[in-house]
Amino acid sequence: MDFSFSQDQQMLVAAIEQLCSDFDDEYWLTCDRTGDYPEAFYQRLAQAGWLGVAMPQEYGGAGLGITEAALMMKTISRSGAGFTGASAVHMNIFGLNPVVRFGSDELKQRALPPLIEGRDKACFAVTEPDAGLDTTQLTTRAQKQGDHYRVSGRKIWISTAQVASKMLLLARTTPKDQVSRATEGLSLFYTDLDRSQVEVREIEKLGRKAVDSNMLFFDGYEIPECDRVGEEGKGFEYILHGLNPERILIAAEAVGLGQVALDKAVQYAKERTVFNRPIGQNQGIQHPLAQCWMQLEAADLMVSRAAAAYDANEPAGAYANTAKYLAAEAAFTACQTAIQTLGGMGYAREYHVERYLRESFIPRIAPVSPQLIMCFIAEKVLGLPKSY
Repeated sequence: MDFSFSQDQQMLVAAIEQLCSDFDDEYWLTCDRTGDYPEAFYQRLAQAGWLGVAMPQEYGGAGLGITEAALMMKTISRSGAGFTGASAVHMNIFGLNPVVRFGSDELKQRALPPLIEGRDKACFAVTEPDAGLDTTQLTTRAQKQGDHYRVSGRKIWISTAQVASKMLLLARTTPKDQVSRATEGLSLFYTDLDRSQVEVREIEKLGRKAVDSNMLFFDGYEIPECDRVGEEGKGFEYILHGLNPERILIAAEAVGLGQVALDKAVQYAKERTVFNRPIGQNQGIQHPLAQCWMQLEAADLMVSRAAAAYDANEPAGAYANTAKYLAAEAAFTACQTAIQTLGGMGYAREYHVERYLRESFIPRIAPVSPQLIMCFIAEKVLGLPKSY
């Protein structure tokens, strides 16, 4: 088994590192203070062609795999951009996988090139206030009327909806009491997000201020039938094809966040002198940092394992969920340890690690809770009875 990166993969990482070097810690600190979307960073990635890293070449993408996409997202996060930078482009990298797999040729031609070129931004409109992680309980309704659908309902925790021009929307087209299984009757749409007709209400939150999170309210919002992805009623099946890539990329971003936090802590431990010796000479400082490095490396290996399985069209669910769990926990520990290493300075915004800690809660909570991942592994891998 070869754990080394290919020359092309090494070149990809080097290119992303070079691009990110133009967006330093102060850039991301300013974004965090003002809440301004990192548009300059987004456009630079678009101009360099990186938004299409995992998109088909016939639509302007690079045609690479989730392995390369994960390397890219980890590198962005590790540059100091953290989840602010990663989340600014996250949806564009993986989110339209259901469109690529199941959309009509006409829809793909309309949808993919503008996204790859940076002319469109997309958001992922699935989660609802009363459904949580039980996607089968979605109540947002899309009723067919001639050649269009009328959508009414609510969505929550929808990232980038303040700046997105498009959305991937999952809605119920057949009432749940009229289908044999709860997973049936849901349909997927890739359509315009018209903020003059959809109320988009921003949610103030702990971290990642520059990448907005929102509630969406639909009241008879009209969507053309041609914006439906695949067949009516099969949206749940289609959306599953975006879940494993999302978990893998979130995990890669978490590893990158943990690594940059660890880098900051190690540098400080080398330079900070107390009692006439660098604090990094003390085992009380060394050991937690060493543990962080080991945990991050282990999580990174699982990210690679999950991405390799997905790219080989092998079952990847267990690996993807495990990568997300391990990476989120390792990132949180690394960020928390970084603050403890810097002491009072770790609490100061100008040293950046407090921002990393705030952002480290994102992969622990979303897109699936650590508890549900453990339930999944217990049932699907260990063969234990379903607990929920």
